[in-house]
Amino acid sequence: MGATPSLCWSAVGLLALSLLPSTAVRAQQEVRLGGDASLTIRGILSGTVFAQDARFGLGNGQQAEFVQTELADWWHGGDVRSMRLTLGFRGPRIGESSWRATATFEGDFFGPFNGTGNFADEQPTPRLRLAYADLTNGRTTLRVGQAWSLTLGNIPVSTSHIGFPLGWGSGGFIGWRFPGIFVIQSLSDSTDAVRAQLSFAAMRGSWVDEPAPDQPSAGEAGTPQLEAALNLDGRLTGGTWGAYLVGHWDRKDLNGVRNEGSPEPPENNLDSWAVEGGMRLQSGAITLHGNAYTGKAMGHQFAHVIQFGDIEGWGAWAQAGIDFTRHWSVWLYYGTDDPDDEDVRAATADRLSSWLFVPMLRYRAGPYSLGLEWLHNKTDYALGPAASAERAGNQIALSARFDF
Repeated sequence: MGATPSLCWSAVGLLALSLLPSTAVRAQQEVRLGGDASLTIRGILSGTVFAQDARFGLGNGQQAEFVQTELADWWHGGDVRSMRLTLGFRGPRIGESSWRATATFEGDFFGPFNGTGNFADEQPTPRLRLAYADLTNGRTTLRVGQAWSLTLGNIPVSTSHIGFPLGWGSGGFIGWRFPGIFVIQSLSDSTDAVRAQLSFAAMRGSWVDEPAPDQPSAGEAGTPQLEAALNLDGRLTGGTWGAYLVGHWDRKDLNGVRNEGSPEPPENNLDSWAVEGGMRLQSGAITLHGNAYTGKAMGHQFAHVIQFGDIEGWGAWAQAGIDFTRHWSVWLYYGTDDPDDEDVRAATADRLSSWLFVPMLRYRAGPYSLGLEWLHNKTDYALGPAASAERAGNQIALSARFDF
């Protein structure tokens, strides 16, 4: 019998702790493994107490993104599922060459709760996030395993929404992680004023009809997901800037995989595509960042208010932050996702649009952050062939975060 996820995570945690020196833990603790190999341990401890006046999808607490049901009363809860552990392995050089093997493992606790009984809420289940091995010479990297799609660009700042960032599916923030092959090529030296990087990815196909584990879906019956991205970044007086552009295409065979000997059905393919761009600017006390996308049939990457079908749409978000003292800052986020109404109804879906507004007051001292956030969402739902109704909801969250 295989080990349970909880036992596996306990073993990983004990191993990590046993490798740490007796001194206090520092950010990104490095452990020497012998020779020129090392292990870097980092992670996030996060806790949120919240109150809501609605039920949210993709879930409540740290997972809240868009309103599902308005409630007559407020209710409160707590959430610690954004706890995260990352292990970064830096392996030895390959022979006498400049190539080196590295690997990354990362998990959090956003798996399903441990059951549905009285005590399940306090026992979140571990979940694998990233697991990949790299072969790199510093300029060229070959990555194989589960990693982020290239569409995952800038990430909104939040003390509560860490594992599920603000706007994921509700405010123009898209992207997901998939097993695949990734090639990352630096086009400039690290000392150049402007640094450029090209990335390519061929990832496992995905769609809404995911069957039993290890069985092919319509996405996997079609082509792999193909993406390419150009990233630029540089320095300003007292700050930094960055910009990126990414394209996506894949084809799903909605007939699925046939058994040998069964008749071939008429062609039934659905093409997905997306173009996304983003920018960020940090100068002195001011931070500005965001991105925008347009595309079709991108529900498997959290687009179109997470709805599947032949749906076109667009989304965008922006966030501004101002540090008004050494430790205190204010942040303002706004994002929207707007799928085509006719496409939504034709796909028998019901979410016509969504927008998300989140101001935050944050205190930060070294690895410790304390944030107070108000999340306000409005989602427009289809009612029949022509009518619609807007549902609104709020969440007030006080969160503490410790990065190690």
